[in-house]
Amino acid sequence: MALFSILTLFPDAVESYLDVGVLGIARQRGIVDVQVVDFRDFTRDRHRTVDDRPFGGGPGMVLKPEPIVEAVEWIEARHGAHRRIALTPDGVPFGQPLAESMARDLDERPVLLLCGRYEGFDERALALLEFERLSIGDYVLAGGELPALVTLETVARLLPGTLGDARSAAEDSFGASAAGGLDHPHFTRPRVFRGEEVPEVLLSGDHGRIEAWRKKESERRTARVRPDLAQDDTNTLPGTTPEGG
Repeated sequence: MALFSILTLFPDAVESYLDVGVLGIARQRGIVDVQVVDFRDFTRDRHRTVDDRPFGGGPGMVLKPEPIVEAVEWIEARHGAHRRIALTPDGVPFGQPLAESMARDLDERPVLLLCGRYEGFDERALALLEFERLSIGDYVLAGGELPALVTLETVARLLPGTLGDARSAAEDSFGASAAGGLDHPHFTRPRVFRGEEVPEVLLSGDHGRIEAWRKKESERRTARVRPDLAQDDTNTLPGTTPEGG
């Protein structure tokens, strides 16, 4: 069973998502175990303070290092060393090659996802524990809970047994069958909807023609919408490669 540990100040928000959809299935089948930890529980003052004003001045508050470091130490004393990842805007961009690398790495060690809030983390917490840094996009969110769930679900759906058909992970956008590009168009019943017909090739029964059509449409869509993907091989964290080395 693959173990993920999530450190957050809003455990209820995270837990509410874990029992639905792909993650709910993965947990029910015993493929994934997710431990959600409120690092506010590791504060030592009566106000349970997790943040303070930044040295040097400036707006907002900064997460203190003590609760984070002690929460990580508590988790690892019980479950062993984790691959520690902080969700932060200054992290490496997250993409499918990195998700695949993380899925393979779960055989060796569990993953810990640290969710930020406010202006960010005291730098010492990340440096002392040698956190890797991960970003899901060039925009700002209120916290790291959504990025943590994005990361978790992206990796979990790659684990054997999570999806009803193992081909789904390979044939989706960014999967192996799409050669790292976008997925081809999909159609289902009815055959004609408001004058728009399903492409004839999909009704032919000729699997060779269908596969060739899907490949061509995938390449066409990728070139039109995301031409950058053909040159993009940057979705790795330091010390990893798209092949997981």
